[in-house]
Amino acid sequence: MTRPRRDPRAERAAARTAGAERPRYDLGAKASASRRPRRDPRTEAASQRVPGAARLRLDRSQFGVVPVLAAHAPERPAEKAPPKPVIVENPDFLVLVAPDMAGGRLGEHDRQLFGAARELAGKTGATFALVGAASPDLGPAGADRIAIAARDPDAYDPDGRAAEIVAAMRALDPRHVLFAESADGGDLARRVAVLTGEPLFADAEQVSASALGRPARCRKVEQRSAPTRLVTVAADCVASYAGAPREARLETVELSTDRTGAAGAIVSARLIPADPATVPLALADFVVSAGNGVTDLDLFARVVAALGATPGASRVLCDAGLMPRDRQVGASGTVLGATCYFALGIAGAPQHLQGVADCEHIVAVNTDLHAAMIARAGLGIIQDAQLVMPAILKELERERGDRP
Repeated sequence: MTRPRRDPRAERAAARTAGAERPRYDLGAKASASRRPRRDPRTEAASQRVPGAARLRLDRSQFGVVPVLAAHAPERPAEKAPPKPVIVENPDFLVLVAPDMAGGRLGEHDRQLFGAARELAGKTGATFALVGAASPDLGPAGADRIAIAARDPDAYDPDGRAAEIVAAMRALDPRHVLFAESADGGDLARRVAVLTGEPLFADAEQVSASALGRPARCRKVEQRSAPTRLVTVAADCVASYAGAPREARLETVELSTDRTGAAGAIVSARLIPADPATVPLALADFVVSAGNGVTDLDLFARVVAALGATPGASRVLCDAGLMPRDRQVGASGTVLGATCYFALGIAGAPQHLQGVADCEHIVAVNTDLHAAMIARAGLGIIQDAQLVMPAILKELERERGDRP
């Protein structure tokens, strides 16, 4: 046993203060002998107090970092370097992925699609993404190779996109081709299945290298099959890729399509974005909501219009008649599926948090550091919403003025 035996009497005698009529002991010396500093709860609370608050509020995120213990605090470890991307030089086979990438960015369903592709690829295969534009998120999402399609990403040409995927299948000979079971992805998968004459396993909820699974007959039975070549993956059923980032190497693939004999039914079409001011909350992609901390609703309307967002509100404003009832966000109003939710002056009642649970990014502005909405947000701003809104308008005007 290498641990030395303690002698309490010797420690007590060493900590005794000389010259006192009554026995007195230096607790600091005892702490230094044992190398364990004595905690001072009052000093800790004073160092964690949030200045400027009417009520006593403590910032518990700094728990344990106390000035009196700075001498005994261990050194902070050096920041770790970002992990090196995984490189698959000579894969045994390829898994082709055709993500939707609405607006030129990867959505949550697209990331789940790459997670399913990594399950099928395993350690010896590689994922190959056919996208309309390059994105820095493709590597962390799980793409080993990427190819840029020649089509216009803003144009609506499902026949042309299906023909490009068929051309990529001829050039790459992938073992599997994955699509998202969405409005666009499902339509594209069925067009490719018609062009190639191959079977399609649609709406897969279980994906592995050995089998695919999906519900049938009103979810009373489960259909299982060996992995086919064409597969569509259902939303929120397969986990996103969470491993080390992949290489995402850009490669050139011949995607020339021969459509001389069969002209598409769609001659020319483009996607026209909906007016964010009138789009329903359930379909909105960017929602800015006002709560009880917003008193100037005219200024709030200017901020929403400048950001190009859809207006929302908490139940407090809707009950007061300051905002229409169809703008209420929450379990008793509208449950959102937006990409970004911006909450101004909203504390975050449980019903409201249920309404924004599916939002990908949340930004909250509130004077209360410990508000539930601040805890839920990915970015929190501790300030009065009435002061933040003019700052947002000023910054937007400055950016527009700097543009050529």
